[in-house]
Amino acid sequence: MTWLVPIGIHAEAQSAFDHFLADLERCLADPRTDRAELCRDVLAEVMYGRPYAQLLSDAPMAALNLDPRNVTFEAEYYMATDQEKFARVKPLLWLWKNLDLTPFGQNPVTGIPLRRLLAGHIFKKVGRNFKCWQNVEFSVGYNMEVGDDVVVHRHVLLDDIGGIELHDDASVSDYVNIYSHTHSVLDGPDVTLRRTVIGRGARITYHSTVLAGSVVSDDGMLATHALLRSDIPPHGIAMGVPARVTRFKLRPEGQEYEVDAARHPRVPDRKANPQFPDPTPGQTRAPGAEPTGTPAAVGAPSTGTAGEG
Repeated sequence: MTWLVPIGIHAEAQSAFDHFLADLERCLADPRTDRAELCRDVLAEVMYGRPYAQLLSDAPMAALNLDPRNVTFEAEYYMATDQEKFARVKPLLWLWKNLDLTPFGQNPVTGIPLRRLLAGHIFKKVGRNFKCWQNVEFSVGYNMEVGDDVVVHRHVLLDDIGGIELHDDASVSDYVNIYSHTHSVLDGPDVTLRRTVIGRGARITYHSTVLAGSVVSDDGMLATHALLRSDIPPHGIAMGVPARVTRFKLRPEGQEYEVDAARHPRVPDRKANPQFPDPTPGQTRAPGAEPTGTPAAVGAPSTGTAGEG
């Protein structure tokens, strides 16, 4: 059941938008299409209203930055990035990112179906009716697995370099950060990749953060401004920094779960830097505690700091 109301626009405009998107879809489905050239041509048309060749002659600095072969992404500098996979999705990520800055991307009538179309050629998996609002960032894109009827709102960071799953009907609110990698607290280059899972019907609410390796079970909820560094059981509501489960939703008993953190299969952690091939040991101690050995042997295992480059 939805609380949204249907809204239409002028038929002529809708027809023009549908034609544009259908043409883009045909190009992306054609294995002969050069995605870099497609990206620059579409951006030249939408952003500057002229063919790329003309823009290159009139305003070369503007034109050159439309071509994804002339730009780099942060992810390209990371050892954990599969360069072959990223090269294939890079033009589409550049197209997505730049169109979000235009009226075409800001308009839900065009922006949402455009992102749904691009997601089908970027993500590892995407289900039906994916709804993504503007200014959402991905690390690599190709490690996203998205179910049916998932909604991602504005200004969300999805650090999918270690893998992110968003199951059916999951909702990610504005300004949320979801991570799938951590750094050692002593050695920043010691990076661990950890898959993060958001279960069916789960809600990650405004300005909250989910750290790498967390599992939010079906119908779980992370409260506004909370910081999750572990798991949420089915129907649990976690609040605070760090987040702790303080309430459970009143739901009928006996439900079957697709994602239950207590039993959900875990993908083994992966190390991103061959200079640090072993699991990161404990590297911290509680305030006031006396060191009992080397820093690597003191305290609980470190979760690192997520989201750093």
